Amino acid sequence: MKVVNTDIVIIGAGGAGLRAAIAVAEADPTLNIALVSKVYPMRSHTCAAEGGAAGVVKESDSLDYHFNDTVSGGDWLTDQDAVELFVNEIPKELTQLEHWGCPWSREDTGKVAVRPFGGMKIMRTWYAADKTGFHMLHTLFQTSLKYSSIRRFDEFYTTDLMIDDGVCRGCTAIEMRSGEMTLFLGKTVIICSGGAGRIFPFTTNGAIKTGDGMAMAYRAGVPLKDMEFVQYHPTGLPGSGILLTEGCRGEGGLLVNKDGYRYLQDYDLGPPDPWPRLKAMELGPRDRLSQAFYHEQKKGRTIPSKWGDVVHLDMRHLGEKKINERLPLVRDLSRSYVGADPVTDLVPVRPVVHYMMGGIHTDINAATPMSGLYAAGECACVSINGANRLGSNSLGELLVFGARAGRHAVEYVKTVGTLEGDARIEKQAGDAESRIKSLFKRTGGKQRVAALRRDMNMTLEEGCGIYRDENSLIDTCTRIADVRARYRDVRLEDKSNVYNTDLYQTLELGAMIEVAQTVAISALQRKESRGAHQRLDFTARDDENYLKHTMAFYNPNGDPRIDYADVTITKSQPAARVYGGAAA
Repeated sequence: MKVVNTDIVIIGAGGAGLRAAIAVAEADPTLNIALVSKVYPMRSHTCAAEGGAAGVVKESDSLDYHFNDTVSGGDWLTDQDAVELFVNEIPKELTQLEHWGCPWSREDTGKVAVRPFGGMKIMRTWYAADKTGFHMLHTLFQTSLKYSSIRRFDEFYTTDLMIDDGVCRGCTAIEMRSGEMTLFLGKTVIICSGGAGRIFPFTTNGAIKTGDGMAMAYRAGVPLKDMEFVQYHPTGLPGSGILLTEGCRGEGGLLVNKDGYRYLQDYDLGPPDPWPRLKAMELGPRDRLSQAFYHEQKKGRTIPSKWGDVVHLDMRHLGEKKINERLPLVRDLSRSYVGADPVTDLVPVRPVVHYMMGGIHTDINAATPMSGLYAAGECACVSINGANRLGSNSLGELLVFGARAGRHAVEYVKTVGTLEGDARIEKQAGDAESRIKSLFKRTGGKQRVAALRRDMNMTLEEGCGIYRDENSLIDTCTRIADVRARYRDVRLEDKSNVYNTDLYQTLELGAMIEVAQTVAISALQRKESRGAHQRLDFTARDDENYLKHTMAFYNPNGDPRIDYADVTITKSQPAARVYGGAAA
């Protein structure tokens, strides 16, 4: 087996991974960095983000406003020390990106332009037309090329973390073009592998978002936190799940039902004053807008289509000039995928799984409970998002905590002396390789990846979607456990070594099943409604019993063990999450 000796291993080369690598290189140029990614960095999912990144920059805004919007938007499940740090650091990070060359959209005066986003009372979202993630990722990637200490390993699929006496010492990964297993041996690991939206059938997430890093940390003994909180975005294109950015509504787009009625005025959506009520409807928080669609559907006021029920997004009044300037990608996507030109047509949309609020448990320094292991980005839960992430906080999160993970990993490495136990790690790596090779030797397996993935997807959508209840969640847990058991009988069709997509889809499915089980079990145990977790049988928020983080611990032989951890509250005491308008 090939061995790569390094100081810091970073798994994932999207926004968080690149930011972490740059932070390490800046903090100590003498350290060697292995940046391991299953795709070329420019294909990382950060590239798909459209709307923008929130950070206080205007005189009318304040850090306290951003803090309060984030805490209340997360239904008080956010850790307020982390939120405080985040809102203070993100303006600096966005300005740093400006200096590195990120082409933020500008006002006529030359100042950075901002747009409104859902759940925020003040316009604070920096944007680059509707291709913000694309430009951020390119800026980070180009900046990373300056540092010779960053060595990239593109198209390597990471399989397992290497743990010696409770300390993370590296990982194993398969080089896709050769099928050769490689051991990355280091002093610390930072996981920046993204979310797991592909556990659901209808999602904005690309094919690579399969929860690999979450599952690796989980199997190694690190808890997954708040996994029951899965965000639906209210405006996905039906059929494909492609996102139409919240910027559509930030620029003035309207949501209407089959009668052409702006139905959001009937629901409690916010934000409250100082914004006028007319503007608040489409710019309510994502959980409330997605729940409003559910209620419209139950009332028979949605629109049947070949893709299922939809509502319409009306941007016609914005005019062609503004749409071409602010939302060019949205226009192209709408025309290409649903045959609707937003300049002249109503665009069909429906809620779509978009983001995992939960993830690998970390502290404010991006450190996990395991020595030597850090995590940042969507795979991690620090938690600044709580029960519901506000739009445009995630691109900021990967910058702030990606950088923080890199800097603190450098400090950790300085405390590590000469490491021993390489022979034990190499044996562990050999065991990981043997597990992969055993898949090729199976001859009698009857299960197929596509069928199991479909069963898992539909089970979660039907029983653990926008609304849940006891019966649906029990059924979901039972069916996911069955899929997990059947997965042990999967057989590979492709026995080759070179770019064996059958192998990688099999390994990805294993990760998705582990993550899916934590989502379902965590949701079953949380007997309240909060943010994106809505129970039809427990409709009220219950701070007395559930103002706490859910912690799911791995159990190789059954359901995960669920425990709870306190939420950090500093200055904002839990209150009713009340917005303008009638209650939903």
